[in-house]
Amino acid sequence: MEIFLKSTNVIDWQTPAVLAKAQELAGQERDPHCIIRRCFEWVRDEIKHTGDCGLTPVTCAASEVLAEGSGFCYAKSHLLAALLRANGIPTGLCYQRLCMDDDGRQFCLHGLNAVWLPGSGWYRIDARGNRAGIDAQFAPPVEQLAFAISREGEADLPEVWADPLPVVVEALLSNESAQEMRLPDVEVWRPGLG
Repeated sequence: MEIFLKSTNVIDWQTPAVLAKAQELAGQERDPHCIIRRCFEWVRDEIKHTGDCGLTPVTCAASEVLAEGSGFCYAKSHLLAALLRANGIPTGLCYQRLCMDDDGRQFCLHGLNAVWLPGSGWYRIDARGNRAGIDAQFAPPVEQLAFAISREGEADLPEVWADPLPVVVEALLSNESAQEMRLPDVEVWRPGLG
């Protein structure tokens, strides 16, 4: 589990501002479920989703997301991971592959988190931000994510990663403007397709 607690260049929870925000959100609370809920709801509700809000800056590292107050789903998941890890809660990164158009030709990754709940194991949470048609919640044992897999080609990637996928980091770091950004995607192997 130590790998899901480490501070990295992207999940930089040892940065003073991130550490201070993590401590502020936890307060005197020691119950992991309460700390997770506070951090999750704060990132979901207080950090703006870049695409939803039509913002320009592209953030990647947790400290950048906190300073800017915005990020794509991936960046928001980096900040949530940092806040939870700073509070000693093992947190990983997860992804879904989602369809972006009506004819099923364009796909992109969607970033979210998984937290280790004692006695339950990994539980996924999605702090991308709620809006009409999206109601992501922290409601264990039921996962209530922003998006359900419903179309051919979409997939829940089952892995829990300690670090963000390189394709995600590359997309975030190589674009200065959200309007120029091409959202990352990966090929998903499906049984029977070779």
